[in-house]
Amino acid sequence: MNRHQEGWSAGLYRSRTGAIFGVCKGLSNHFGFSLFWLRILTIVLAFVTGLWPCVLAYILLALTMKPEPVVQFHEDMDREFYDSYVNSRYMALTRLKNTFDNLDRRIGRMEGIVTARDWDWERRLNG
Repeated sequence: MNRHQEGWSAGLYRSRTGAIFGVCKGLSNHFGFSLFWLRILTIVLAFVTGLWPCVLAYILLALTMKPEPVVQFHEDMDREFYDSYVNSRYMALTRLKNTFDNLDRRIGRMEGIVTARDWDWERRLNG
């Protein structure tokens, strides 16, 4: 059973364990084809088309397909982050920095409230 059938992810990704760039294995996982027959079809197409068109298409697919995620996605946010990271690492790092900056501001506000001089623990606890 491949990862697509297990509900791993719905996207089209290059396999990290494929023979050459993982394109055939990624396509077979996504579309549910037999890997053996997809590789045979690719080789036959390469010879029928005169080798270069099929090789160029294969290389183009290898360059445009995202690599398979290392861990399973649990939420849509995980998929969005992975896609943004693969497409633009700068954007992914910017999103992470913004998230942590927002958390830092929220924690700072909580610390400000708790450590304020007019904080009255007795009144709040016995109130």
